[in-house]
Amino acid sequence: MKDKTISRRRSKALTLLTAALLLGGLAGCDAAASAGTAIGKATGGAAPSTPAEAPAANPDEVAAAIARLASIPVKGRAPKTGYSRDQFGAAWADVDHNGCDTRNDILARDLTGETFKPGTHDCVVAAGTLADKYTGKTINFVRGADTSSAVQIDHIVPLSLAWQTGAQLISEDNRKQFANDPLNLMAADGPSNMAKSDKDAATWLPPNKAFRCEYAARMTAVKAKYKLWVTRPEHDAIESILASCT
Repeated sequence: MKDKTISRRRSKALTLLTAALLLGGLAGCDAAASAGTAIGKATGGAAPSTPAEAPAANPDEVAAAIARLASIPVKGRAPKTGYSRDQFGAAWADVDHNGCDTRNDILARDLTGETFKPGTHDCVVAAGTLADKYTGKTINFVRGADTSSAVQIDHIVPLSLAWQTGAQLISEDNRKQFANDPLNLMAADGPSNMAKSDKDAATWLPPNKAFRCEYAARMTAVKAKYKLWVTRPEHDAIESILASCT
């Protein structure tokens, strides 16, 4: 069972590393650090240290992120007509067929010191510690009816926003993949996730300013990957964030 657990975590770590590469240079420092943490957990090694403040981005890396944004079409929001959570498949499907649902995969990826519910083959996360990127605070997660909501799994690009910016035009399978893609998912402070809801970058940004460069880069990476568009206010907000990242 130990070998199976390590294999599962290594698989998720490599998925996160792929996400870091997809993000490109701008988010590379933070995303690669997260990938390193996951790989350390998967292999039993020590995770690399991460600076408290995001370092200044290399101008070439900023240019690469801005170029990616420039490749995304700018259009108005489509009507929300026809949207439902079901349009993106069952919540937290096991799309990678590793025996664990996506929510628990992401909790296992993003928490440190995690423990698992007995009898679940190290799948259902029972407790752990989250270094929350949205707020910059540390949250102790404990699974339970009254406590689980303290840490929620956020879609960087919300499902409703995706539906209104092109997801209704992609296949059902691609929408299911979108909803469960580790590139678009992150364990986050529950109240912050609730406050964000389905807002875009023009109407909501993480209170932790040190995370905004990675946040903007991940939004563009997800939208580019799934061939979604941005609205003009959304584009301008992301562009402004990226311009401030050097």
